[in-house]
Amino acid sequence: MNVEKNIKPSCLTKRAIFLCFSILLSQPLFSSAAPVYSLQQVIDIALVENPSVRVVKAQQDAAVATVTTAKSFANPEVEMTAGPSRYRTGPGDNKSNWIVGLSQPLEFSDVRAARREIAESNVAFYGVSAEINQIELRARVKKAFYDVLQRQAALRLIEDDRNLLQQIRERVKLRVDVGESPRYELIKADTETLAAERDYQAAIVRVVESKAFLQGLVGASMPANFDVTGELPMRQSLPGISALKDQISQSPQLKQVRAASQTADAKLRLEQNLRNPGLTLKAGIEQDPDLTSYRLGLALPLPLWNQRQGQIAEAAANVSQVQAVFSDRELALTRDLDASYQRYIIAQNQVTSFESGLLAQSESVLKVAEAAYRYGERGILEYLDAQRVYRIVKKDYLAAKFDYVSAMLEIERLLGFEILQTN
Repeated sequence: MNVEKNIKPSCLTKRAIFLCFSILLSQPLFSSAAPVYSLQQVIDIALVENPSVRVVKAQQDAAVATVTTAKSFANPEVEMTAGPSRYRTGPGDNKSNWIVGLSQPLEFSDVRAARREIAESNVAFYGVSAEINQIELRARVKKAFYDVLQRQAALRLIEDDRNLLQQIRERVKLRVDVGESPRYELIKADTETLAAERDYQAAIVRVVESKAFLQGLVGASMPANFDVTGELPMRQSLPGISALKDQISQSPQLKQVRAASQTADAKLRLEQNLRNPGLTLKAGIEQDPDLTSYRLGLALPLPLWNQRQGQIAEAAANVSQVQAVFSDRELALTRDLDASYQRYIIAQNQVTSFESGLLAQSESVLKVAEAAYRYGERGILEYLDAQRVYRIVKKDYLAAKFDYVSAMLEIERLLGFEILQTN
């Protein structure tokens, strides 16, 4: 007898409604999926929200304000005095007199030009500083972003290994229970499974740490729970080392030192010109009880006792220091560029070695060991060793890919132009 024919349609309808209602109650009312960011979105947010950007912007504003200060003229001074007059001879009443004077300091043109040049050089210096800050911030954000991608890939690899080892452990347990395998194989499988679980939990922590570091670079507006999308730019490569060294002279770090050198030169000229900085125009009226006098004068300082020898020597030493810093910075850039390029070549060769043979070889060894274990030709130890070797090779492959990208990011930071395109 067919049971379904005895169930009334109304009962089927009620059961369907009850089932749908139960499913709805088991689901959350609102979906709270984590936002997903691309690399370009993360960089755009960081260039606006990172506190270092605001610090450099404030420094630029202050430098621009110094230009206004350098172009300003000194304010005039008004002097007023008054008091009684008493005659020493002859009769007369005490009368008051007064004096009004006006002074206007004037700087010579070479002093004003040097002061203005210092201010304008500072504007250029902090402008390059803002450019360097953006370059370094972009490079740090890129590296942190790619670090999240690399650790997430490692987490997926470790998770697959954990699941596979759990399956192997269940098969080993079954074979031990039926007496086909010795007990020590189950102990070995349990050990490997616990180790895989430990590695899985550690990989989760490393992903959380990398995301927290990326969030700290971007700013407070980025939520704590987020995901990233993208992949390591393995298809991009660098030109030869000679072509890269030709770009060192255009590095923003050297531009910054050149701007500092211009400031130091202008400071030296200013100190030299301040030995005789300018003059002061004076005008006044003196009113005696019976006499009115008009005065027009000129005051010029005489550099007799203080010719600013100390200030000039200090400014000259600062010029020499900046020149030495430029040479040192240029040598350091060349040295760091060579080192980063060597790391790039090593990582590139490692990635090529993995992709051309090591990955395939380790996978083949694993498949052979797995087949031999299934057919009873090899024990669990050989299979687990092959599985461990394959896991290590894949981890090393992920590390080599990240080193490849990191070396290019370091060269990008040193030279100051974008090598790894974000789009």
